[in-house]
Amino acid sequence: MMVQENNIPKHQMKSWGRQVKGENSWTMFKVISELVEGFESLNEMGPCVSIFGSARTQPDNPYYKKAVDIARLLTEAGYGVITGGGPGIMEAGNKGAHLYGGRSVGLNIDLPFEQGFNKYVDPNANLNFRYFFVRKVMFVKYAQAFVALPGGFGTMDELFETLTLVQTKKITKVPVVLVGSEFWSGLKDWIKVAMLEQNDNINAEDLDLMPITDSPEEVVRIINEFYAEQGDQLSPNYQL
Repeated sequence: MMVQENNIPKHQMKSWGRQVKGENSWTMFKVISELVEGFESLNEMGPCVSIFGSARTQPDNPYYKKAVDIARLLTEAGYGVITGGGPGIMEAGNKGAHLYGGRSVGLNIDLPFEQGFNKYVDPNANLNFRYFFVRKVMFVKYAQAFVALPGGFGTMDELFETLTLVQTKKITKVPVVLVGSEFWSGLKDWIKVAMLEQNDNINAEDLDLMPITDSPEEVVRIINEFYAEQGDQLSPNYQL
């Protein structure tokens, strides 16, 4: 260990355990190609609502059935449905749109337990992504609202990224609706107590960004009333 002139010790910097290949720089072109393909495809889809939830939810689960109903009602209201394209809640969302004549979009990514698209994704709307962050750009940019049903880490990641983008005004304010009071109420209570009251890490009005309901009809009512107040102006959530 060496000592610098200001008497602060100078420590040796760690090095990479293996050589960093120059080809990693070329990854950017793969990223660009995914962005271009996603933008060109989703620009043609029209206004949609993104539905999040667990890939592990089985068809006999009440939340699967709620997701089907929500997607059906969104279709009747004139929206397309975007999901991750896989099984579980994603399949239910695509199913509700597909069976009732709506636009059914799947943004898939290869995972060990989640391969390929569910059969309810429109043939011209089944996009496959290599990179999670590019996929999330597509989820956010083209959704006029977000509906989150019970899920795991992936659902939490998508939910909180969306809430952060709305809170920081990086995207247009859009409805974010949590479905399942039994599942979500404890989380929202923790946010209220730990984040707001005990540590003052959010504003009180941030709690209003995520209403909770158990009713598919209420989900669509919240979305419809939001856009009625906005003059029914629909557009992608941000420009790059």
